[in-house]
Amino acid sequence: MRLGLALGYWGRGPSADHVPLAQEAERLGYDSVWTAESWGSDAFTPLTWIAARTSRIKLGTAVAQMAARSPTTTAMHALTLDHLSGGRAMLGLGLSGPQVVEGWYGRPFPRSPLTATREYVDVVRQVLRRDGPVEIDGRYHPLPYDGPDGTGIGKALKPITHSLRADLPVLLGAEGPKNIAQTTRIADGWLPLYWSPSRTEVYESSLTDLPEGFLIAPMARARVCDDVAEGLLPVKAMLGFYIGGMGHARRNFHADLMARMGYEEEARRIQRLFLDGRREEAVLAVPNAFADEISLIGPRERIAERLEAWRKGPVTDLLVLAPDPHTLRVLAELNS
Repeated sequence: MRLGLALGYWGRGPSADHVPLAQEAERLGYDSVWTAESWGSDAFTPLTWIAARTSRIKLGTAVAQMAARSPTTTAMHALTLDHLSGGRAMLGLGLSGPQVVEGWYGRPFPRSPLTATREYVDVVRQVLRRDGPVEIDGRYHPLPYDGPDGTGIGKALKPITHSLRADLPVLLGAEGPKNIAQTTRIADGWLPLYWSPSRTEVYESSLTDLPEGFLIAPMARARVCDDVAEGLLPVKAMLGFYIGGMGHARRNFHADLMARMGYEEEARRIQRLFLDGRREEAVLAVPNAFADEISLIGPRERIAERLEAWRKGPVTDLLVLAPDPHTLRVLAELNS
């Protein structure tokens, strides 16, 4: 199991720690570093900044939002970063949810998410392969565009720039069972949002007949500390926000996933509290047991014991959300 460093997205502004953390992760032998985006900082620009200050570590988006860019634009970003970094880019994509897609990007959330995802990946692959002009008779991403409001003179184009790697890895941040199953067929890897080594059966039916070399790369917050309960607070804060606020009361993919993992009553309570404006109560309502099983928190000995469970399953890459170099170092030592 390889280790990656997950930096997420910016809060109020850029973090001065991100480049030093990425450099330390590279020094410690981490395989990859990953950035994200929501409705603030973008995922690609920080990776370019990190690429200029590192030499070996792979550079991934976990995830870049599909609604933020047309698939050809995303492919341009990926192939440009791949050239500038000497072949280190990895493209992680995600649909996001209706509130973000329609509220921030001003686009309709696809009625058929599987079709939209499949078309998007198809276009990205065509651009990277550069076999010919990019064409797709798509429901969501037709190229050339042939909608009723178009001119009708769009031309199928072949990318000017040759990709450094036609097989640049594409991973998907899928959550629903059907979306995960499709991911194993059309992508090079999967980026689970929550992974519990003790509940792998939640995903078992979606992960049959995995292709050789398929990546499973979940994120897990990690922190070496003496007080487990205190160390879990940032995990609970993240879960409270995602489960309570990252979606509508009627449609929240993160809450649905928590429910499938055995915490349906708790997930719905967190949603109700958050949507009622009782955010601190929503965070406190996150069960310690759930926060604990999807993270690596506590003294070195406890993390060492729990890390074994992660290594025994199908996970190929553990993407660590770690706030300090000491935790990165301990995990590198334990995973060696």
